[in-house]
Amino acid sequence: MNRLADLSLRWKIPLRVMGAVVGTAIAVTAALVVREYDEMRQNLEGHAKNLGRVLANTLVAPLLHDDIGRAYDILQSARDTGSSAPELQAELVMVTDQDYRVFVSTRPREFPIGSSPATHGGAYSTLRAAVSQDGATRQQVIEPAESPLYFVVSPLVADGMALGHVTLGYSKVSFLPRFFGLVERAALVTLLVLAAIMPISWVWARRTGEPLLRLADAMRQVPDKLEAARLAELPRSRDEIGQLGEAFTRMVGELKHKEDLEQQMVVSERLAAVGRLTAGIAHEINNPLGGMLNTINTYRKHGTADPQATKAMSLLERGLTQIRNTVAALLVETKPQDRAFAPEDIDDLLILAEAEAHARAVSIVVDGTLDAPLPLPATLLRQILLNLLLNAVAAAQEGGSVRLNASANAGKLLVAVFNDGRHIPPDQLAYLFEPFVTSREKGHGLGLWIVYQIVQQLGGDLSVESEPGSTTFSIEIPYDESQRIAP
Repeated sequence: MNRLADLSLRWKIPLRVMGAVVGTAIAVTAALVVREYDEMRQNLEGHAKNLGRVLANTLVAPLLHDDIGRAYDILQSARDTGSSAPELQAELVMVTDQDYRVFVSTRPREFPIGSSPATHGGAYSTLRAAVSQDGATRQQVIEPAESPLYFVVSPLVADGMALGHVTLGYSKVSFLPRFFGLVERAALVTLLVLAAIMPISWVWARRTGEPLLRLADAMRQVPDKLEAARLAELPRSRDEIGQLGEAFTRMVGELKHKEDLEQQMVVSERLAAVGRLTAGIAHEINNPLGGMLNTINTYRKHGTADPQATKAMSLLERGLTQIRNTVAALLVETKPQDRAFAPEDIDDLLILAEAEAHARAVSIVVDGTLDAPLPLPATLLRQILLNLLLNAVAAAQEGGSVRLNASANAGKLLVAVFNDGRHIPPDQLAYLFEPFVTSREKGHGLGLWIVYQIVQQLGGDLSVESEPGSTTFSIEIPYDESQRIAP
């Protein structure tokens, strides 16, 4: 029973249709058999009574004249009547006198002349009791339970005097061949109907069950793949299935919204913690940085004009300024003023990443570069590209390759960083840009988070495509074309 319950609707509906057809056929066949039995029984009883009356009238003369031969011929001719309908043919025809002794019968060896059928006991004793009690002048239908025959008894009457009885015996199972024929015809018709209905029910089952199957497939996506469940093609009809599909879509939308809110809350809590941490770090770093930069300015104003010292002070100032701008980039809320991003910055980044790439025997290839400076903050973009390059080098295979492509088109900076290392599993992509999330033993999980925050700050988009042997980070950042510096 459980296996039937677990079947798909593609099978349940045709099986149920066929079950309904078979059940209907059985019920109709049973009703026809019962009606046919009643009609045959009525026809047989009517035929037997008519035949009994005819025999009773015909046998009066032979019985009065004790003409047994004539009486036997009449019984034989009567027994052969209707031989084309076997169920109407009597199994036994017997004539008895008033004392219930045999005058003549179609079974002379079983019922000799002058013998009493009652000596056979059973049904024949019942017959004698019936005709002796109430059958002197009235036709009777007697059906003894212990006999395979049932009997129609007609009185022999002459001038108002009862001379005896004519007894016709018919088999109780004479209708079976006709019943079997009826059942065979009903079975054949049922098979023909099933053969016609089966393909129709199969098509109907597919059309009826397909919306439910799609809905079931979408439900199986909950709660692991809410987005796939929300975008599933569900029935749009106005019936109950369509209403169920609309309700399911609304429910999944609410669950997806709830999931997004929960993720935003988690990210917000992490960002708040990181913000507090970076604010403290920035405060502790900026204080000594400010003092160092003031010292450099004081030295320039009041110090000696030593060329080596001046060169060293300039180098220190650029380094300290880079540290200050990096700390400012870590504070997402700040918008540091900076110079335009130039093609030379890409060359500098390649030099910075070259040491790490050389240690891992990884080659860095530049597929495209810029032809002029862009009105975008150089410090922020250098931090983005350096993080992505170092991550790509770390993720690439030993002896693998990293490719960098940068181009400007229609007011947008397009950057793609590719590596041929192991791909990022889909379950990690959703959390890739969250703080403190990393798959490397030496990683701290802040690099990609900082990249994401800077890209968002600049109004750009960041996407990742990863498959075995290929991972690409793509960045698209808009800028004001009117502010672009001509080459």
